[in-house]
Amino acid sequence: MRASDAERERVAEILREAVAEGRLEMDEFEQRLDATYKARTHGELEPLVRDLPAPGATVAPVGAAPARTGSQKRWADRIGKPATSGGAFAFWGGFGRRGNWTVGRKFTAFAMWGGGEIDLREANFEDREVVIRCFTIMGGMQVTVPPELNVEVRGIGIMGGFGERSKDDGVPSPDAPRVRITGLALMGGVGVERKRSKAERQRLRDVERERLRELDRERGRGRGRLEKGEQDGR
Repeated sequence: MRASDAERERVAEILREAVAEGRLEMDEFEQRLDATYKARTHGELEPLVRDLPAPGATVAPVGAAPARTGSQKRWADRIGKPATSGGAFAFWGGFGRRGNWTVGRKFTAFAMWGGGEIDLREANFEDREVVIRCFTIMGGMQVTVPPELNVEVRGIGIMGGFGERSKDDGVPSPDAPRVRITGLALMGGVGVERKRSKAERQRLRDVERERLRELDRERGRGRGRLEKGEQDGR
């Protein structure tokens, strides 16, 4: 199975923890870290941490990560919770479902001469299979999903639009819920957008900056060893 950037970064985090604890020598850490960022499949990642414990755990599977909140939580922790909302309605107004909420296995939204927002980036799910039905008449709805969510869009637009676009590329995760978005837009529109949350984008930027700093430190150590070898040769 192809590995994602998030999975490569989790392996890199395990390696950094291991070298900090003295489980790996610096040379071996550098070799494994380089192999981590070059890996393209789970089969290439797993051997790199097979003999190391994950931070705070006794084993280190590639997909393992400490329990977090929102879009950073493992999908298994976000499925099977009691629904907090099974629908939404707007008439000459608007509605919003966003943040830490739990979408029911069947969620129906209606907007007439108004609009609504359904944000699943921080949401939990009542079931692994979820159906979201969106109906709008002379109004609009926006459904925002994380890039890793399995989403199928099958709506109809009449004198309007019902479609999907991606702002952030991502590969659907095999353990993520499957969400089917269907319905009707009459003289209005329903848009489905794949987009990371601000917190997730910031976390990825921080991860990339840390990776670049680590690479700079590795180059500095390499130059130091080379200079030392030249001095010893003299």
